[in-house]
Amino acid sequence: MSYDPIDHDFERGMQNRRRILGDDWVNRSVANATSFNAEFQNLISRFAWNEIWGRPGLDAKIRRVIVLATTIALGRWEEFELHVRAALLGDAETRLTPDEMKEVLMQSAIYAGVPAANTAFTHAQKILSEIGEQIGYTLAPLAPAASVHPGIGRENASRSKPALHYSVRTPRNGKTPRHTIVLSHALGCDLTMWDELANQLAADCRVIAYDHRGHGSSDAPPGLYSIAELADDAARLLRELDSGPVVWIGLSMGGMVGQELALRHPSLVAALALANTTSAYPAAARDAWQQRIETVRAQGIETIADAVMGRYFHDHFRTQHSATVTRFRQRLTTTDADGYVGCCHAVGTVDTTARLPQISVPTLVIAGELDQGTPLVMAQTLAEKIPQAHLLVLQDASHLSAMEQPQAFADAVQEFLQTL
Repeated sequence: MSYDPIDHDFERGMQNRRRILGDDWVNRSVANATSFNAEFQNLISRFAWNEIWGRPGLDAKIRRVIVLATTIALGRWEEFELHVRAALLGDAETRLTPDEMKEVLMQSAIYAGVPAANTAFTHAQKILSEIGEQIGYTLAPLAPAASVHPGIGRENASRSKPALHYSVRTPRNGKTPRHTIVLSHALGCDLTMWDELANQLAADCRVIAYDHRGHGSSDAPPGLYSIAELADDAARLLRELDSGPVVWIGLSMGGMVGQELALRHPSLVAALALANTTSAYPAAARDAWQQRIETVRAQGIETIADAVMGRYFHDHFRTQHSATVTRFRQRLTTTDADGYVGCCHAVGTVDTTARLPQISVPTLVIAGELDQGTPLVMAQTLAEKIPQAHLLVLQDASHLSAMEQPQAFADAVQEFLQTL
């Protein structure tokens, strides 16, 4: 019978303990061990640091978050401070940024209570003031009223008329934006259709989303609109925000506006992503748009809502994601009727085909395999006539492809951005 003098459970625990808390703290703890607490040190090294932290089921960064949240909820402030310091100073693989730390504390305010989160912010901010320079983070004064929800951005309306409601998300990494990106929505939608993609892109880009005239919280002036007017709306918004040239990502009507913007205001556009859109409709489709205008004028948007959802989403998606379809249907039916009619006219009369060769910026054309509203042949026309364009077809996607295939759409956009 042999006996190994090494207690591997203890040694594995100590390795994890050093990796998570750092050598300096562990060395001090071990040096301060006595005949009274050494068994306890051994216990937590074997069980907390080996049995739990040694499990591969969750990565160490997630376990850090769990410990922080638990110590906040239980008010274990000495342990909390230990793990805050370790998390901010840890290795690159397991480290939390100050912004990630803030998110843990914000979440705890809801699930552990505001008093606990308030105390946690006090402790964490004290540590940040001590080590901020070491990790490249500066605590700066900021009025609570000036803070912005990072998942929504700063919302405002353009000074010029008709007023356009918009949001601006600044890069979460705090650095100079890699790009300024504009997200332009489809007919009968609003800027919230882009929330998921906007928050992904705002990791390192400045992201602007806005409501077209006649939609959402933007003004709805009377009369029939043109794509040229919608493009001019976008141009004046970008000039107000001092934002050109931008990467324009537009779906359906938003893609039509992007084409016209690149033609009428080329200095404002650095690149285009044109999704589920067209440069023109055949005569029969133009007549169908006119019929839609007359129907809405006579009977309201509710009359066409189910048919529109049938074009926006394919059958399987409507079955599997009925809540999403209901949300878009509600947005459609609550859109200002005059604004909707005005934009229907703009969409139905779009005509940029002959001018597409004048678009001189890199262009990604995205089509939906199942799109009936703007079939693949329309995307092929864009890709063939725009000199620097290439076409990507998303499988199992209809007209609102960014909603039906959000990850594939986001991946396509991110890959395109990498080429710019």
